[in-house]
Amino acid sequence: MARSKITEKLLAAKQAKGITFEDLEKIVGRDETWIASVIYRQASADLEEATKIVTALGLSESMAEPLTIPPLKGSLEPTIPTDPLIYRFYEIMQVYGMPLKAVIHEKFGDGIMSAIDFTLEVEKVEDPKGDRVQVSMCGKFLPYKKW
Repeated sequence: MARSKITEKLLAAKQAKGITFEDLEKIVGRDETWIASVIYRQASADLEEATKIVTALGLSESMAEPLTIPPLKGSLEPTIPTDPLIYRFYEIMQVYGMPLKAVIHEKFGDGIMSAIDFTLEVEKVEDPKGDRVQVSMCGKFLPYKKW
């Protein structure tokens, strides 16, 4: 996946400042994964949120404006499943896959979540606006081996 130039600048500034997505969560008042989605250009922020992000990263306020533009979502290869429910998980990974990967790597290091030592729970959450599906995934973290 080719990253946008603004994503590259934001990530470089984030790394240079030693700021985590969790730090940005405290500054912006939004969830860290959502903030990662903005940085990876999979979500858009309002001008106040965008300004908080770029200011925290020590960047010019002029960099905030592009973060308010609705992005073209989806950054993974286009192998599209046909089953509607499975497609929704594909769509979720298109939009949140890279931000989720970034947050996991930031918290655990370079590795993957096991799909073998793994649990998946689906809960029905009643909501007057329409019942919701709650999916919880819990997999053992597997760091990449160095040799």
